[in-house]
Amino acid sequence: MRIAIMGAGSLGTIIGAFLSKGKEHVELIDVNEEHVKALNETGAAIIGTIKENVPVKAITPKEMTGAYDLVLLLTKQVFNKEVLANLKPFLTEDSIVLSLQNGVPEESLVSSLGNSLVIGGSVEFGATWVKPGVSELTTAMESFKNNAFQIGELDGTITDRIHTIKEVLDLVGGTVVSTNLVGTKWSKLLVNVAMSGMSAALGCTYGDILKNETAVTSAVMLADETLQAGSASGVEFTELAGIHVGVFKVNEDKSNLSNVIGLAKKIFEPQALLKASMLQDLEKQRKTEIDFINGVVSAKGKESGVRTPFNDLVVRLVKQAEDGKTIPNFDENIVFFKELIEKEV
Repeated sequence: MRIAIMGAGSLGTIIGAFLSKGKEHVELIDVNEEHVKALNETGAAIIGTIKENVPVKAITPKEMTGAYDLVLLLTKQVFNKEVLANLKPFLTEDSIVLSLQNGVPEESLVSSLGNSLVIGGSVEFGATWVKPGVSELTTAMESFKNNAFQIGELDGTITDRIHTIKEVLDLVGGTVVSTNLVGTKWSKLLVNVAMSGMSAALGCTYGDILKNETAVTSAVMLADETLQAGSASGVEFTELAGIHVGVFKVNEDKSNLSNVIGLAKKIFEPQALLKASMLQDLEKQRKTEIDFINGVVSAKGKESGVRTPFNDLVVRLVKQAEDGKTIPNFDENIVFFKELIEKEV
């Protein structure tokens, strides 16, 4: 099987290393020429909870040739138009594109590539890009080996090709085949919407959100809007780390709001030091994935008649920061959320 890893960043470097170690025919594809050069010259170096250095083959997109049997899509959604246009000539009717992107890109991928080529996936481990050729695995090794991926057909069926992909990905870490991958992706989206969205909109860590009543209340309302918009679109939400995301559902009369806020503080406290990747993008004056995180909830809300004022506000504030090439100020932006809470809660 000829495999392409589109986007050999922090996750793609680790995945490519383990697949190469398993003797699969793998090409790590990335636009960062310095990174590609380091991977080819010194191998894929993994540090953190494991130490590995594996020889790999890395190329830039302009060096792609032939056809790929399996493509692991790990690029940011903001680049999908360009990435997919570049990828199409190297696909056949039997190729498989496994989406491992953040958010819920499957619907747009199907519209571009066709339903038969796309399979959904979710990465269940964490990694940080250190420098060209080096990626840090931040998940405990035991957890990584037991639960690295979830994959599934978009219609929930169990097929021969799903089992084939599972065998390939098991070379990296434990791979679970899901009959509700869309529900899993939306459940992960909910967490990103609530915590990453607020982190980016306020320019702060998760811990800063949890310590501020206005911020944590807004995060809960973001999660609730995600549940409403997703459910109205036919999504069946799932458990994450043993907790069903339905616990973030706020009653219409808001009678359980304080209890949900308490749960949010408890659930997210272990991630207090995290800073959203979207905020890191703003700090580097890069375009964020806000349209594919909170923007998805706003869009689905409009389609299904669900109001999403908190997600609309997050999108507006992050886009303002993008356009102005600034970093959101907590004290300034928290005022907007306080005003919204007084109006809506």
